[in-house]
Amino acid sequence: MRFLHTSDWHLGRTFHRVDLIEAQRDFVDWLIDQAVVREVDAVLVAGDVFDRAVPPVDAVNLASSALERLAAAGIPVVVTAGNHDSATRLGFGSQLAQAAGVHVRTRLDDVDRPVTLSDEHGDLHIYPIPYLDPDVVHGALGVDRTHADVLTAAMDRVRAHRVKNPGRAVVVAHAFITGGQASDSERDIRVGGVHDAPASAFDGVDYVALGHLHGAQVVNGSTATIRYSGSPLAYSFSEVHHRTSVTVVDIDADGAVSFELVPTPVPRRLGVVSGRLDDLLTDPNFAVHEDSWLHVTLTDDRRPEAPLAALRARFPHVVVVEFRPEGAGVSVSADIARMRAAASDPVEVGRAFLAYVCGGEPSIEEMKVLALADEMARHDGEQLYALPESVSVDSRTSDLDLSADSTAGVG
Repeated sequence: MRFLHTSDWHLGRTFHRVDLIEAQRDFVDWLIDQAVVREVDAVLVAGDVFDRAVPPVDAVNLASSALERLAAAGIPVVVTAGNHDSATRLGFGSQLAQAAGVHVRTRLDDVDRPVTLSDEHGDLHIYPIPYLDPDVVHGALGVDRTHADVLTAAMDRVRAHRVKNPGRAVVVAHAFITGGQASDSERDIRVGGVHDAPASAFDGVDYVALGHLHGAQVVNGSTATIRYSGSPLAYSFSEVHHRTSVTVVDIDADGAVSFELVPTPVPRRLGVVSGRLDDLLTDPNFAVHEDSWLHVTLTDDRRPEAPLAALRARFPHVVVVEFRPEGAGVSVSADIARMRAAASDPVEVGRAFLAYVCGGEPSIEEMKVLALADEMARHDGEQLYALPESVSVDSRTSDLDLSADSTAGVG
């Protein structure tokens, strides 16, 4: 049996204020062509269909069109909710859609209700597990408030179902699994200071189609074959070396898995360069980046006048400009600038600050307080994603464009 595994479409997202909807539309067209030409038995979408809980209208229309076209082609689709999606909104009309072969699963109660396909070798059960927020579901599962415990409990329900329903088994899930390599564009999902769960939670199935991490990769540590498909487009400059793809998975009669990574269309390459302004404008070695979305770090001793306009004369798609002079002396302002540019973990920033002002590493109890404060701030911030469409708020600070006067980059 053959599947096309994809995830993390993030429809409606921008790239440093560059609208990506046309690139996302091109990806959807390409995806449907691939599903038809490769004669897949189902398409698996492992969460983060949208970039925010209340997506823009054009993103909703694109997702609706994609599912309608796959259904019209006679290709079943299994979709789970990710941490960026609103489970309620994504799951609207799911019972009706199921009649057309579009299986959208967003509820904990559905994890042991598989989508079952059959071929000449027997049944294959697809178990969709949406993103499980420990704060929301740990009580219903009767476990501690951790990602590891809630995911293991959900998989225990899957394993219990398999006792009476033998056959090959695939899980579609959205989670951060221990050993996975993250990038800057995934939203932090830490609870209790921990954001990951062990791969061994998935023991007992044949293949796990994961979403959440944006780099395509295999995760070891389970009896199952576990893969992240990665996002179809790059969404931050930390993904400059990613090769975006979808995964075509074949499962034989015995549950053995083979796969092929199929590169997705690239709307524009990413580039990260640094140097003095005059060198960037004249050095022929930088010509390769003239059509790239570009992150530029200027190293001039003094801030050049109007560098963004000068850079865009050669590199019209510069989206981030950072100023970091070579050999800058040690100072409070320099330290703050470096911390803002390099540190993406608020808890780590707090740890470094306490170590500086107290003259030693903070205690375990102090670190717990920092983790709790960060967690509470992130949960309060989720209200931003439910603003009405008339309010324009980017879904991440990484979508803020930097002017020529900015001193720190965005990651």
